[in-house]
Amino acid sequence: MFETTANPLWQRFILAVQEEVKPALGCTEPISLALAAAVAVSELEGPVERIDAWVSPNLMKNGMGVTVPGTGMVGLPVAAALGALGGDAHAGLEVLKDASAETIAEAKNLLAAGKVSVMLQEPCEDILFSRAKVYSASGWACVTIVGGHTNIVRVETNKGVVFTQDECRQHEEQASPLDVLAETSLEEILAFVNAVPFESIRFILDAAKLNGALSQEGLRGAWGLHIGATMEKQCARGLLANDLSTAILIRTSAASDARMGGATLPAMSNSGSGNQGITATVPVMVVAEHFGADEERLARALMLSHLSAIYIHYQLPRLSALCAATTAAMGAAAGMAWLIDGRYNTIAMAIGSMIGDVSGMICDGASNSCAMKVSTSASSAWKAVLMALDDTAVTGNEGIVAHNVEQSISNLCALASRSMQQTDKQIIEIMASKAH
Repeated sequence: MFETTANPLWQRFILAVQEEVKPALGCTEPISLALAAAVAVSELEGPVERIDAWVSPNLMKNGMGVTVPGTGMVGLPVAAALGALGGDAHAGLEVLKDASAETIAEAKNLLAAGKVSVMLQEPCEDILFSRAKVYSASGWACVTIVGGHTNIVRVETNKGVVFTQDECRQHEEQASPLDVLAETSLEEILAFVNAVPFESIRFILDAAKLNGALSQEGLRGAWGLHIGATMEKQCARGLLANDLSTAILIRTSAASDARMGGATLPAMSNSGSGNQGITATVPVMVVAEHFGADEERLARALMLSHLSAIYIHYQLPRLSALCAATTAAMGAAAGMAWLIDGRYNTIAMAIGSMIGDVSGMICDGASNSCAMKVSTSASSAWKAVLMALDDTAVTGNEGIVAHNVEQSISNLCALASRSMQQTDKQIIEIMASKAH
């Protein structure tokens, strides 16, 4: 069934997935600030006495209401404090993986003493910006992250500049692994998934392992809004059918419940977001299990889902007013449709129908309610797949959907990139007024 002829695109696709699909412990916006604080401390001598931090409006939006793993507390101040006192400066998005009960207690004491300040960076042209300045008795160290959750652009101490990234020079010298996405199509991605040797993509099965474990944890404990556990309970009461559709919803929601509720398990993220990683993974896993798919078929379906999600998200701002669980679920729709049917037209129809369904969902910051949006997006994906299997879809005569799926994606991303920027400002204003 699968060709093994080499293709120069294959390695570039694999590198793009490896760049964007990574383990992350905790919501990635507060984790970005925690990483800045941890790296700052690695340049500092003596115990931490105080932390000042500055973040972009979008990072503030995604950090205000989300639980930091292991702490039972929400917000950016506890993330900065725990990053400084218990973070691993070399662990990237898993910076808090080794935080102990002692360092969590120390972080809470630092907060209680009023020694942690998180402020808006003004003015700020960058969508994703975090800076942590950490003080000890002997000096200070300051780390700035811009553009990507782990993209450190400057490290400075009271003794001088330690490191600075010349962004222009770096971009000239080193192309991004994601550049391939600007010159490809869904059809080429599907051809890759059908043909690439299994061994080259086996690594994507780690997404099923990590996000599957999060899903199980979400069903075990009362994490977040415990949507998955609640729906499972309603199944037992006979209020929900115990079928494939419900299993997709329950298990996908549960993983997001655990992640947003502060479980100390990593998610396999997609495009810098754990919820996007969960949404691109769990529905595909559930359908694969239902059909008794082996590891190879699961890996191919997951690769199609994750790469399609990355391909669509690449055309969006890194953070925006559009809830990106919707675009990750478009990837899931592709993966699920491939498992059942495998045809490009079925995949394209399913994605088109989703654009006609959930394209207006806003992102109002990372919080427990993200699991609601993940649940809605997974539901939309499955509904769109079922429609496509019956050869029906939202047509190019309706709304922002075009006759061609690539144009439909482009229309959606144009909305998020342009007119929804004002929506984003309004959302941030509303959230900021609640914070006072």
